[in-house]
Amino acid sequence: MKKTAFALLLITGLSACKDRNIPDVSDIKVNLTVQRFEQDFFAVDTINMDVDMAQVAGKYGNFFSDYAINILGLPPMNGDSSQVSPEMLIRKFRHDYQPIKDSVDKVFRDFSPYEKEVRKGLQFVKYYFPKYQLPGKLITYIGPMDAAFEASLGKYGDVITQDGLAVGLQLHLGSNFSIYHSEMGQQLYPAYVSRRFAPEYIAVNCMKNIIDDIYPEKTGGRNLVEQMVEKGKRLYVLEKFLPYTPDSLLTGYTGKQLKGCNDNEGNIWNFFLTNGLLYKNDPDLIKEYVTEGPFTQALGQASPGFIGMWVGRQIIRKYLSKNPSVTPEQLLQTVPAKIFEESKYKPG
Repeated sequence: MKKTAFALLLITGLSACKDRNIPDVSDIKVNLTVQRFEQDFFAVDTINMDVDMAQVAGKYGNFFSDYAINILGLPPMNGDSSQVSPEMLIRKFRHDYQPIKDSVDKVFRDFSPYEKEVRKGLQFVKYYFPKYQLPGKLITYIGPMDAAFEASLGKYGDVITQDGLAVGLQLHLGSNFSIYHSEMGQQLYPAYVSRRFAPEYIAVNCMKNIIDDIYPEKTGGRNLVEQMVEKGKRLYVLEKFLPYTPDSLLTGYTGKQLKGCNDNEGNIWNFFLTNGLLYKNDPDLIKEYVTEGPFTQALGQASPGFIGMWVGRQIIRKYLSKNPSVTPEQLLQTVPAKIFEESKYKPG
C-alpha cells in the first residue's frame, strides 16, 4: 500500500469520526512488541537448518509450535520413517513461498503505520475494558494461502494466540495482488472476500480477535433478531476500539453498499417485518443474513452480505440513545432480546 493511500485513509477516517465523542487515551500505556517472524523464518540457513531453526523456535516459543503444527500443518516428530520429515516440508514451503516473501518485503518494508494503528486500538481496549490483559506481542508471519482451518472460521490468517496477536501477511498484500485473482486464489477466496486482503484491515482484524477473546460469540439457539443484535454488539464495540477507522473497513462493505444501507434503512427493516423473519430459528434462513456473502440474495445484488450485522448495529445505536450510560462491557453482557425490545427500533 502506498504511503499516500494510507495517508488518505487516515484523513478519511478522521473526517468520518469528527462528530463522535472519542475519549482521550493518550496517557494509557501499551507495551507492544512487534516480531517479524517471517523474516527470521525465511532467513534460516538451509545448510544449518536444524541449528538455526532451533534458535528461531527458542526466540518465538509457543508461537513457533502453533505455526509449525496449526498453520503449516507439520506432522509430529515421532521418528516415523514413512512420513515426510518436517524439515523437508519446511524446505518445500520456503521454496514455494519465496515469491510471497518477496512481495511481503516490498509491501511491509515499513510496518510502523500498522503497529501504530494496532497500538492505538489497544489503548481504547484498555480504556473500555480495564481488566482485560492486553496482548504484549504483534507477530507477523507468512502462512499457506489455503489455511482452510482459519478461513472456515472467517479468520483469514489473523488470529490471537497465547503469545499475542498474529497477522498472516500473505493475506494482506492488497486487493489487486495477482495471486488473489488467479484461478486457485478465486477458488479459495472469492472476490468479495479477497478485496479485503489489504494492509488497512490488519488493525480491524486484530481488534475483532480481541473482541472474540473478551466476549466469545453466543448465537446458539437464538432467533434471527437476537443474532443480528449479537453481531451488532461486536460491530459497535469494534467502532469504539477503532474510532478513527472508516465504516467501510469496520463493516467490510463497499462505500456504495454502505450508502445503500443508509438510504434504504426503512425498506430493509420493513423487509424483515413483512416477511416475518425476526423470530425465525431456521439455521439455513438465519445464515443468509448473518454470514458473509457477495450480497444478500433476498435484497438484490446491490446489497451487502452480512446485512444482519449492520441492522444489528442500528438497533444497538437506538438502544444506547435511550440508555446512554451503558458501557461497552455492559452492552456485551446484556441479553439481546432485552436490547431489541427496549430499543423500539423503527426506522422512518
